[in-house]
Amino acid sequence: MIVFIDDRPLRLLGAKHISPALFADYEHVIDARLDILRADALNGHVLILNAIPATAERLIDILYTANTTNLLSVTLLADDHQVVEERIRSLFKLVKAAGGVVAKQDRMLLMFRRGVWDLPKGKLDPGERSREAAVREVEEETGVRAALGEKLCTTWHTYVHNGNRVLKRTKWYRMTCLDDSRMVPQAEEGITKLDWMTVGEARTALTKSFSSIRYVFDEFMK
Repeated sequence: MIVFIDDRPLRLLGAKHISPALFADYEHVIDARLDILRADALNGHVLILNAIPATAERLIDILYTANTTNLLSVTLLADDHQVVEERIRSLFKLVKAAGGVVAKQDRMLLMFRRGVWDLPKGKLDPGERSREAAVREVEEETGVRAALGEKLCTTWHTYVHNGNRVLKRTKWYRMTCLDDSRMVPQAEEGITKLDWMTVGEARTALTKSFSSIRYVFDEFMK
């Protein structure tokens, strides 16, 4: 599981991922059994060993209440990562969404919204399945009719709405353009521009986008 909190990845790994190579990716390693987690220890890329649900809860609290601007990423290594994941989810209000990466020959569809390039996505309607929502949201936000393909990945990112901490789960799908003759940006959603981009153009455009969107792009390129 990867949760993007304030656009920074929080990764949760199980004990099976322990290897000598793992430690080379981090500037700081903290053992949750030996050290009290503090905000001033969260700098650069951080690995936290022996994480338990209380560790995750304290980490989330620090990320929301303390100055951690120097933190680039944090990874929790837990013997029972499922229990830790459940604790993380319980700290937020869950919102479900779906979206798609739409391809047309050798190009992909990007939209410009609120100052950054993005991918079409949106919340599920009551009783709606993710696959249905992905197709609907693409057409609503871009005017493009698309055929649904395989699931790409699931992203999790957080934000605050009306004082509540929200965890948005978005399921992403590969899609193929069927008809873009009515392509138009959905202005009421803050979308001002749409573009079919080559892989190179999209990679450049997304350098200033959200980390979670770049993650989806990387999964698409696999």
